[in-house]
Amino acid sequence: MISFVPEPHLLGSARGRDWPGLLPSPAFADSAVPPRSADVVIAGAGPAGLAVASALWHHGIRDVVLLDRDRPCGRFFTRIDLLRQRVLRSPYEHHPGVEGFRDCELLDFARMHWSLLSAVERNEIRMAQAGHRSVVPVDVFEAYCEHLVASHHIGERTWRQNVRDVLPSADSVAVRTDTTTVTARFAVLCMGESRREAPDGWWTGAGVRYWDQPVPPGAGRVIVIGAGLTAAHLVSNALADGAEVHWVIRETEERYQCADVNSKFFRPEGRARFDGVSWEDRLTLMGRFRRASIMFEFRPGFQRAEAEGKLVVHRGRAVKAVTEGVAVELEDGTRIDGDLALLALGTTPSTGSEVLPDEVIGARDGWADLDERTLAYRLAPRVHAVGATAGMVLGPAARNIDGHRIATARVAAAVAAGLFGRTLVPDLAVSRA
Repeated sequence: MISFVPEPHLLGSARGRDWPGLLPSPAFADSAVPPRSADVVIAGAGPAGLAVASALWHHGIRDVVLLDRDRPCGRFFTRIDLLRQRVLRSPYEHHPGVEGFRDCELLDFARMHWSLLSAVERNEIRMAQAGHRSVVPVDVFEAYCEHLVASHHIGERTWRQNVRDVLPSADSVAVRTDTTTVTARFAVLCMGESRREAPDGWWTGAGVRYWDQPVPPGAGRVIVIGAGLTAAHLVSNALADGAEVHWVIRETEERYQCADVNSKFFRPEGRARFDGVSWEDRLTLMGRFRRASIMFEFRPGFQRAEAEGKLVVHRGRAVKAVTEGVAVELEDGTRIDGDLALLALGTTPSTGSEVLPDEVIGARDGWADLDERTLAYRLAPRVHAVGATAGMVLGPAARNIDGHRIATARVAAAVAAGLFGRTLVPDLAVSRA
């Protein structure tokens, strides 16, 4: 069997380019305090919140308030830049926004700025047009997000606020922030995922950093714990900085995969497969397919570094403890001493528990109880969820950018039906079982 391994140069791309012709858009609304009422409040202005706001705009819903601690998609790109990430794993067809409304899509946007792209980036566009896997530069994706913010008037509907509580009632939802309360007819939670914390007993003081924290320079020996794409970036960055790197992986080998989710779950037949099975079978599928993996492009560089002794990979080794010093103790008794330990232990999907009353979530095996058609909380039908929260409805794809768009289509249609008194058209792809 012949295996195709993409070249590592695809991982490189320019960052910070000037994109002429972008529509001007404010990062935040003019006033510091949002209005006291709105048709819809969106908690979270990351890629999921951006997709929801864009979809509602196309449904004619303009009385929308977005609340976030940062500018639209700000935290998303801050985290990417901390990892020194230059390309996205999601291909050109996976992007925020709305299908079916003749929007300028991500591939269209990239082609419009052809003159700014490198030869490698142009070839990726040709690959995308031919229906093959492609890699999207972070720069292109950020500029496209700015285009969506401007063209759908999202910036002026976004307020820098930290959401504290979402309190649903029979006919409205009260969204409380640090400074005010916005009462809306509907709320959409786009809370994303948070980093998975180290187990109790691990040392997490000086010399230990999580993946979403700045990495201090100058470490001679760096220990990376984790098996996913984030860990791969940390390993790659440390090698580029000249450090000796020890990489601890609990699995017996690295798992390389083009996308972070098996592509079958993005297609209607894949989603129908997930919809049509029992809760127990869904848990099994999530455990099987929601696993850490790495882009193929990293493999040649890592193999070369390992052969040269610059990278030591501890495969099939579980961590027993991280101790002050910094030392990593493995369960087989191995001790790795280093100057810096970097933790990339995965993420935990939000269920809404950060803001919703416990009795509303209806948590089961750590997942929220959501309506299959509308992605509303069954015990709070005016509150919807988009993102990883919807994993047990949409499957592993829920956490991906394209999964956001799938969820957004259901949520926006349900909210529009509720606001305008329309009948919600049944989604035949959703199981009634």
